[in-house]
Amino acid sequence: MAAQLIDGKLVAAAVKEGLQSRISRLAGRGVTPGLAAVLVGDDPASVTYVNSKVKACGKLNLHSLVIRKPGDLSQGELLDIVAELNENELIHGILVQSPLPPHIDELAVTLAIRPDKDVDAFHPQNVGMLLIGKPHLLPCTPHGIIKLLEHYGIDPAGKEVVIVGRSNIVGKPVAALLLQKAAMGNATVTVAHSQSRNLPEITRRADILIAAVGRPGTVSADMVKPGAVVIDVGQNRVPDAGAAKGYRVTGDVDFEACREKASYITPVPGGVGPMTIAMLAANTVTAAEHLCGCAP
Repeated sequence: MAAQLIDGKLVAAAVKEGLQSRISRLAGRGVTPGLAAVLVGDDPASVTYVNSKVKACGKLNLHSLVIRKPGDLSQGELLDIVAELNENELIHGILVQSPLPPHIDELAVTLAIRPDKDVDAFHPQNVGMLLIGKPHLLPCTPHGIIKLLEHYGIDPAGKEVVIVGRSNIVGKPVAALLLQKAAMGNATVTVAHSQSRNLPEITRRADILIAAVGRPGTVSADMVKPGAVVIDVGQNRVPDAGAAKGYRVTGDVDFEACREKASYITPVPGGVGPMTIAMLAANTVTAAEHLCGCAP
């Protein structure tokens, strides 16, 4: 029997609906949560992602500001923009879209963003708070994955979770979330990567398998234990002459083959992607609540 699809659009809509009462409460205090996105250069995927963020903010009646700058923007100029946003009382969340041009030090930019406005949750202060189990803002994609599991009643407690990918954006933080001694945690977590030996043997142990490497077809059916939950974080543009845009978006998992072995599986698109944007909106609302002193 084919796996049940995990519908990210459905869960993202539920998350956004749950934000409405909080947004209304802030409005009653004269506060509109504000998100600023800074885009340097014209990377097509980044442009698409920023546009999706702005669209989501608009539907929730959040204030959004997009600052687009050419790829030759200096690091000093970018840091000046961040400093201005840090002091802007109408802006509660700041994100600087990755990837940045190679002449800009991404860590320096991350460190420049106020931790309480860091809605990507990449600042070392937010990373550290996550690791000790006292987070203020959670990284969007990892938090979105946890919300998907929660919505479908998939409790990771006591289960073996294998994460393929060790990035600071997904692999490491989702491992930290799943290890927490808390609800939707308590898993036994293995993080595999490009240097892991016998990767198929590792992934076949997984009750929950999370693929986050950014390479199409990384996870094949022979790497999946029958009945496992498969979460595909990949968002890869693959050339396709038959598609209107000349490409199609695919994940890191061989979807058609793996859905015949898994119990649950996320599609790409329509799985994790919508959750990332929903959790960004949630972080913006959370940041606004804390900054105005009216957190629930």
